[in-house]
Amino acid sequence: MLEVNGKIEQQLNGIKLASSLTAEDRILAIGSKLEQTGNVERQVAKDIVNNWLQTMCKIDASDIDIGGYGCNGKVWYRIHGDKKPYPESSGLTYDQTDYILLNLLSERQIEHLRKNQSIDFSYSIDSGQDEPQRFRATMYADLDHLAMNMRKIDNNIRPFKSLNLHPEVAKSLSLNYLKYGLTLVTGITGSGKSSTLDTIIDANNRTANGHIVIISSPVELVHEPKKCIVRHREVGRDVKSFRDGAVQSLRQDPDIIMIGELRDEETIQTALEITDSGHKTFSTLHTASATESIDRIIGEINVNQQDRVRNRLADVLTCVISQKLLPATNGKRVLAKEVLLATTSVKAAIRNNNLNEIYQMLTEGSAVGMQTLEQDLKRLYTEGQITIENALGFANNKVRMRELLNLE
Repeated sequence: MLEVNGKIEQQLNGIKLASSLTAEDRILAIGSKLEQTGNVERQVAKDIVNNWLQTMCKIDASDIDIGGYGCNGKVWYRIHGDKKPYPESSGLTYDQTDYILLNLLSERQIEHLRKNQSIDFSYSIDSGQDEPQRFRATMYADLDHLAMNMRKIDNNIRPFKSLNLHPEVAKSLSLNYLKYGLTLVTGITGSGKSSTLDTIIDANNRTANGHIVIISSPVELVHEPKKCIVRHREVGRDVKSFRDGAVQSLRQDPDIIMIGELRDEETIQTALEITDSGHKTFSTLHTASATESIDRIIGEINVNQQDRVRNRLADVLTCVISQKLLPATNGKRVLAKEVLLATTSVKAAIRNNNLNEIYQMLTEGSAVGMQTLEQDLKRLYTEGQITIENALGFANNKVRMRELLNLE
């Protein structure tokens, strides 16, 4: 690592970065230096990151964090849920990591980062296998220095059966059984939403004849066309925004449209419109439960339009899968999920703004595959896959969880 630092220091010669520089000025200064640096020298800096990523794969880490004050000169990895500094990573100066990280970006990406202090992008390295190992990355400012998180994208798609979904729920996700409707996969960051969506997309790609359009920021796993055409459109690279990608897709004769995330009112309205036009739509939300997901969608809309959107959501919603990844007793992580199927009663509750009724419908809806998160946590505890402490700790409804575990 000391040799690596020396090489980077040589490349940094000529840059006099004052500690008082803003992130924007720092990016300008390093960007100017990179423009004058040859490809061979720039590859040296890129190889440093590639080596970190290869280590990440060897130690089975899901995430890597580099740079900024928060990392304190160390390289941090998240392994089975725990994030720790890597013992063999020696101290890097803030200027060194700023240079190393900015070197990963194109001129256009550097300009985006300079203006917005954050950028999402995809990155790949040679895995030694048939396919490169891909990563989802976000680079951002941390007290006027650069920091980055990269998440490893699993090239292996989980079998659809591993989701352990009821046949009625599986039908709602299949293009062969239902040609339209909105399905949401929700959860906090790192809860496996993308992996679940990839499994659902792959199942349709294998079993249905059609056209799938994936709009992501960034594109993560790349699906090989099987029985479907599969288009991948990356926001900021192939299309300007989620909304633009969704609207444009309507002129591309799609059967399935996957919108990476419902981030704002504009994207939510667009998702409802394209679903209402007769398409099968999938997307994600950063919410912890099915009812919270519905509430979030309505809450993002202007008050004057909420009644109209509530009715439209009731018309198009087919399924909500809210999930969490929690520590398993085998030292790894296990998936727990809440599943809501948009039955006639659920649709009526949404229209009438009686969301408090939906939890009871989840509790009593096992015949069609519905379940609360607490019911699934009890199953995992009964099977010995999680501890009672984690069952309680990860439950949305602590009171109900204690009742299910007979603790009261």
